[in-house]
Amino acid sequence: MRDLIEKWSGESLVVSYDQPTGTWIFIAIHSTVLGRATGGCRMRVYETPDEGMLDAMRLAEGMTYKWAAIGYEIGGGKSVLAIPGPMDPPVREGLLRRFGRLIESLQGTYATGEDLGTTPEDMAIVAEETHWVHGSRSDASRAVDPGPYTARGVFVGIKSALRAVYGSDEITGRTVLIQGVGDVGEPLARSLREAGAEIMICDLDEALARRVASELDGEAVVPHLAYARTCDVFAPCAVGATLNRETIPQLHCRIVAGSANNQLRDPEDAELLHKRGILYAPDYVINAGGAIALPAIDSGKVTDDEVWNRVNRIEAKLDEIFREAAADGESPVLAAKKLVERVLAEHAKG
Repeated sequence: MRDLIEKWSGESLVVSYDQPTGTWIFIAIHSTVLGRATGGCRMRVYETPDEGMLDAMRLAEGMTYKWAAIGYEIGGGKSVLAIPGPMDPPVREGLLRRFGRLIESLQGTYATGEDLGTTPEDMAIVAEETHWVHGSRSDASRAVDPGPYTARGVFVGIKSALRAVYGSDEITGRTVLIQGVGDVGEPLARSLREAGAEIMICDLDEALARRVASELDGEAVVPHLAYARTCDVFAPCAVGATLNRETIPQLHCRIVAGSANNQLRDPEDAELLHKRGILYAPDYVINAGGAIALPAIDSGKVTDDEVWNRVNRIEAKLDEIFREAAADGESPVLAAKKLVERVLAEHAKG
């Protein structure tokens, strides 16, 4: 752990071990240049605690880039609950409450929200122990699900990518393979099908993939064959690091645009996609719908229509990034990074 911490570019890391459940808790604060570190809480099983900590660090850095890219004065942070295995509801609730008290002890340094493995109802429990939860209310029935907002951002982001590659954002007749049909992947699949796309579905839960594919008159694809299937758009909507030196050569698509965080295993993978002529929508931009929506909803000052309008602006942001990348003959990842670095540098001067 010490080596990982010393090499990390972030500001600080909180590490706690929850004795009653055997859970390692990591709160990674990457940057507060733009404001309070804010990012969701991921709950999953990792092979080692080090892997959970590294995931928190990478996700926190991604949140710094996300907030900067969409122009929000919010800092980058993320938390990970590295659980040892499935938990009964009372045990899970106890863990969430202790996690909430840990956040409260940080006195506003970090604010959390829902992420992979946690639910709006989980966040409502955490919110009973701390003020620093976004996307939740004291009444669990009013918990906000960021999934549909994230899915909408990916939908309009795909339109931007289609326009950049094909000169038209017409979705009808385009083939989209969605990897992961959870809280984001399923509503995304339904929106694309309604717009006329041909849908292919892949999920580790193959029964779920078959059900969703059947409902959308699409095709279920077994996981190990997904990368090699021919499609217009490959949409990773599950875990990260699925795009790497092993999978990128298999791709038969023109666009990669999905909701998963940290889709690239290594930064160099962006160049591999670029050399193959595959347009990659930087994940922290295209998947920012939930991040855009929740602070606006929390404020209580923004109408539902305005929240959706803000999410829709992801399309224009990606248009800008794709244009700059094309003009410079580089990967959209580099264009997005330049945008973020400009924003952070301007705030650092201030």
